[in-house]
Order: sequence, then C-alpha cells, then structure tokens
Amino acid sequence: MTLPGTSVRMPAAFLAHGSPMNAVEHNDYTEAWSAFGKSIQKPTAILAISAHWYINALAVTAMKRPRTIHDFSGFPPQLSSFDYPADGSPSLAARVAELLSPRTVLLDESHWGLDHGTWSVLCHVFPEADVPVVQLSIDRTLNPADHIAIGKALAPLRDEGVLIIGSGNIVHNLGLIDWSARGIGADWAQRFDSQTQEILTGDNPGRVIEMMDLQDARKAVPTPEHFLPIVYIAGMAEAAGASLEVMTSGCEMGSLSMTSYILRD
Repeated sequence: MTLPGTSVRMPAAFLAHGSPMNAVEHNDYTEAWSAFGKSIQKPTAILAISAHWYINALAVTAMKRPRTIHDFSGFPPQLSSFDYPADGSPSLAARVAELLSPRTVLLDESHWGLDHGTWSVLCHVFPEADVPVVQLSIDRTLNPADHIAIGKALAPLRDEGVLIIGSGNIVHNLGLIDWSARGIGADWAQRFDSQTQEILTGDNPGRVIEMMDLQDARKAVPTPEHFLPIVYIAGMAEAAGASLEVMTSGCEMGSLSMTSYILRD
C-alpha cells in the first residue's frame, strides 16, 4: 500500500514550538513557520511527531476527525478554546504502521488527537486547517538509535506527498526559565544549541543523538521528549544523504531554544 503522491518530494521540518502562546502570537518564529507553509506545495497529508505524546508504545492517530487537545494550564482562555479542526487520515495511519513493521504500531481511533505541540505550529503553517493531520507517538521505551531508525523508515512518505513535521525544542528546561530573558539564552543553552546546529547542518546529521550524552545535556535535555522530534527528522536526512537547513534560530527565557530546521533535498 502506498499513498497517492505528488510530483515533488515534500520537505521534512522540525519546528520549535516553545510556549503554547506561539499559537496566538506573531513573532520571528511564527512568521518563519508561516513563510515555510507558503513556500511549499500543499501536501496530501501531514505526519506530526510531537513532544507531547510521549508514551510507552508506538501509536498513531487513526480517527477521521481528531480532537484539539489543550494539554496545558495557566494560559489565557483564548488558548483553552483554540480549535484546529483538521481532518485525520486513517489511510496515512495505516501506511505509517506498514512502514514501521515489524514494530507494533497501535492504531488509535478514539483516545488522542492533536496536542499543542502540533496545532500551535500548524496553525501558522496551514492556518485554514485544510490538510489532514496524523500524529505519531514517541515511544519512551526505545533508545536514541531506534528513533533514528524510525525516521529513516518513514522517509518514503515524503515521496507520497506527505509533509513530516517534528515539534519540540533543542533546549527545553522549564525549571530554569528566566522570564525576564526575552530573546536571550543562558551560556549553556546557546552552546548546546550551537553544537547541535553544527551536527545537523553537517554531513552526518544522525550524530545528533550524541548530543544527549554531553554534560550540557543535563540542563538542556533534562528529559528527552522535546529533543527526540529532531532525531526523527535527522533520521530522514540520513536516509536522503542530506543535511538540514536552519529555518529560524534563537533562544528565549534563558532555557529554551527556538531553532527550527528544514530538510529540502
């Protein structure tokens, strides 16, 4: 089974979602995501890999109409009522399961939906919510090399008209946020972000998993779920024999990186 494709290989991208407030704000990052959406051919569907579906299994949303999940608290009411009414794609969900075989992939027809890691960026990329969206979970029981392998296995989707987006942050430590540090990263955060960028834009982007073993990772990646979405995109770059381009870069509030990447091969 393959999905009907397009004549153009779709890019893959990693979008640093940061705060849910990016869904309703206009800044350098959201403008870059919007420009990205306008620069590409409309895909047949989107596969999103969000930091916020981090469970003990591989699962994929397989419902026709995924709900908008408000998986946060303490933000303005406009976020709690925000809706991103994109359709789902059971056929894409089945194709993902096929590509990842013999790994077991659960087809979720009722539980999850689109969490804010997905809709807070897609609302800028495709504001009309007119492209079907499927989410793939991040299986916390796997090791970093397994996530690279999954990224490689999903690479054929790009030739079938599917846009693949990873949503997380290269640096993500909410415990060390400095709310006064607008547009600023701590020394360790900027260093980790810069070293990661050097690998991802180089000849072997799959080496990005080595960053998780560095001393700075203790602060930059205290838990892996926000970092792992870039690992999937790096796996796709490895499969293509290509490197990633920086879409937009910068650090915020001391302990968040907003650097985003695109694979255009």
